Amino acid sequence: MKTPLSNNEDRVISPIEKKEDVFDLTLRPKTLTEYVGQDKVKNNLNIAIAAAKKRGEVLEHVLLYGAPGLGKTTLAYIIANEIGSGIKITSGPAIEKGGDLAAILTNLSEGDVLFIDEIHRLNKSIEEILYPAMEDYALDIIIGKGPSAKTLRLDLPHFTIIGATTKASLLSAPLRDRFGLIHHLDFYEAPDIKKIVERSAKILGVKIDERSAEAISRRSRQTPRVANRLLKRVRDYCEVIGCGPIDEETCYKSLLALEIDELGLDWVDRKILEAIINKFAGGPVGINTLAAATGEDMETIEDVYEPYLMQIGFLNRSARGRIATNLAYKHLGFKPQGQEKLLD
Repeated sequence: MKTPLSNNEDRVISPIEKKEDVFDLTLRPKTLTEYVGQDKVKNNLNIAIAAAKKRGEVLEHVLLYGAPGLGKTTLAYIIANEIGSGIKITSGPAIEKGGDLAAILTNLSEGDVLFIDEIHRLNKSIEEILYPAMEDYALDIIIGKGPSAKTLRLDLPHFTIIGATTKASLLSAPLRDRFGLIHHLDFYEAPDIKKIVERSAKILGVKIDERSAEAISRRSRQTPRVANRLLKRVRDYCEVIGCGPIDEETCYKSLLALEIDELGLDWVDRKILEAIINKFAGGPVGINTLAAATGEDMETIEDVYEPYLMQIGFLNRSARGRIATNLAYKHLGFKPQGQEKLLD
């Protein structure tokens, strides 16, 4: 019996970060040279870092946005390493009060990097405190209440904020405008994912043949985090069921056991597409209705499932709702029922 759709902890190909991803820091590259993919972003960051070093200034504030698992946190660590500074980590939801932010900012050293994950979830009062800190490297503290209240300004060391978000549209315009460098991380190409799989296998001390590396990369949803997680699951299977090294036959058996097809779709993706096709004649169907039909909440469908299904052309969004494309029909073995051919 399948687990509930909302249980993404058991979903191997979920791009959402898990505990095993947080603690497995050995797979993360340390420099821009080691970082695979995102060439335009790397080139622009390289120039910005080199220019800041040449002028003896701190790097401008950086905003990284894109789908989960594409390497935003890794890039933050790399930037800190490249400019030779320390890095402090926090997240938007963790900063609940102005005092929390003040404590973080006053503990920074000159040139430090402050990485704020899910920066779109900062509340407005925290943003108001952050504005002068980002622009003037100053912290405004209000002492007292009412007419007798006074503002005390504390100077802060020069630092760089790196913000990461999966929803750049939710950032307020004043906050977004205070970032000098804004970069979008896109889904990865198959050759880059293969390089990541081969690099990670080498670090993990696992032998893997070329066909197995290709098979894993094709099923990684163009996402490095998923690729590394799949590699570790295949490694486990080969160590227990196979002969140790990852060979083509054992690799395919392990992927079959994980119920992940050649395009990286699992039973959750297929259930969403089948709901649109079987229950709503291919769509369009509203997100509210789709959420009710699949037992999943709207935000999870929009943030976790839809991006990849749209990326590979299986799903389209229109003003009237979600539509399964002819590519989705063919992949699932259904005959198109005369719906509009949008992406085929």
